[in-house]
Amino acid sequence: MASCFIRGGAFASPRQGGLRGSKVDSAAQNAQNCVVSGKMTQMDKIGKYEITRELGSGATSTVYLATDTFSKQQVAIKLFDLKSLRDPNSARIYRKLLMTEASLAGKLSHPHIVKILDAVMDGDVNYMVMEYIEGSTLEQYAEVDNLLPISTVAEITYKCCKALEYAQYQGVIHRDIKPANILLQGETNIKISDFGSAAIQNQQTTQVSGVGSPAYMSPEQVKELSLTHQTDIYSLGVVMYKLLTGKLPFDASNNFSMIYQILNIEPPPPSTFRPEIPQELDVIVRRAMEKDTAKRYQTWDEFARDLVGFFSHVTTARKEIFDTEKFDTLRSLAFFRNFSDVELWEVLRISEWRKVPEAEYILRDGESGRTFYILAQGTVRVVKQGRLLSLLHHGDCFGEMAHLFEHEFKRSTDVVAKSDALLIEINPDVLVRATTGCRFQFDDAFLRMLVRRLAVANKRISHLLADQEQTEKE
Repeated sequence: MASCFIRGGAFASPRQGGLRGSKVDSAAQNAQNCVVSGKMTQMDKIGKYEITRELGSGATSTVYLATDTFSKQQVAIKLFDLKSLRDPNSARIYRKLLMTEASLAGKLSHPHIVKILDAVMDGDVNYMVMEYIEGSTLEQYAEVDNLLPISTVAEITYKCCKALEYAQYQGVIHRDIKPANILLQGETNIKISDFGSAAIQNQQTTQVSGVGSPAYMSPEQVKELSLTHQTDIYSLGVVMYKLLTGKLPFDASNNFSMIYQILNIEPPPPSTFRPEIPQELDVIVRRAMEKDTAKRYQTWDEFARDLVGFFSHVTTARKEIFDTEKFDTLRSLAFFRNFSDVELWEVLRISEWRKVPEAEYILRDGESGRTFYILAQGTVRVVKQGRLLSLLHHGDCFGEMAHLFEHEFKRSTDVVAKSDALLIEINPDVLVRATTGCRFQFDDAFLRMLVRRLAVANKRISHLLADQEQTEKE
């Protein structure tokens, strides 16, 4: 079943395309018409969004699959019924959480964070519009009889690290990381949702305290101390523990016992419950869950680096290249040095990766084609009629002239693997559908590469002229 579990949403100001004036009145009428005696009833439209069907409902909200009548994009709309909260204090806190997430409109744009597209928070009319995610939460994969492969858990954790690092750079701490707030698409593609509990840097309003799920709270969160991104690091460590073992690190019958253990007890390593878990992952989980923040991972990058190390040192005998390794490789290559993390995830999405054995021809002189390549690992030879023209190493690009000429192009050299190599293959027909920012970065990288090659060519010509001049003098 398609899922979209988000407590809040994004508040759209007039500048951001939010509904105001008569549009709000119309949306209000539509929304109010579907609330009868505190219960949601069937509706056809909310604002400009045509309702397709109900996806799910709870005590205070109903989630609908809908279509944006302008863009024809499928969206998920969460319509809130705050009247059902009879306790005024509960209603106030809940609305505060909604407004917190609403304030993030347009602020978090990352491939592993659910996008919030629109919102109205106006008296009795309260709804959020977000991208529709077809998938399920990680909750079902946190049970003993339905665990994911160990490498998949590590991959998911890595993507969470990069998404939450991005959020931190935007001044946002999630504060409620748990399997129910992480959506899974396919095998390892994730989307983090529910930023209603988030702490937002420089926000002028008071944050709601005591939010979060007790089993995933950090010691400092339990104590209601000032929080940093390290509280999310701790919570992600607990998520990793649960996904690896199907068990929470602390076995407690009530919240009081849970809180005591979070503050005072060291949990057993995950391999206690699943012996095939490598020691390296035990160490990673333990460091993420250190009670002392000075011993815990200081940055998301430290956490992510250890996960990359796990893939490179533990999972060696395999042909598959995990997204974790691909992203880390892209970040290390000079060609991609000016790409943002979001743009690198896009490169990963539009590229094909393949391993090439020594002596294999990658391109042949005279053949047609427009695909270009970036060398991720290894060395290749550029050859013309048997004569070596140059050697290319990791980070170098080749075959790009066909792309730059923008038409079917005949290759003018052979390119042969000098050693086992890993290639990043880009089809220009796919690249043209990438975002403007991503395409700009490719153009900028090509320009830097061409200038560098021109400088090398000029240096060679200068040496040849100097040698010729010396010969003439002699």
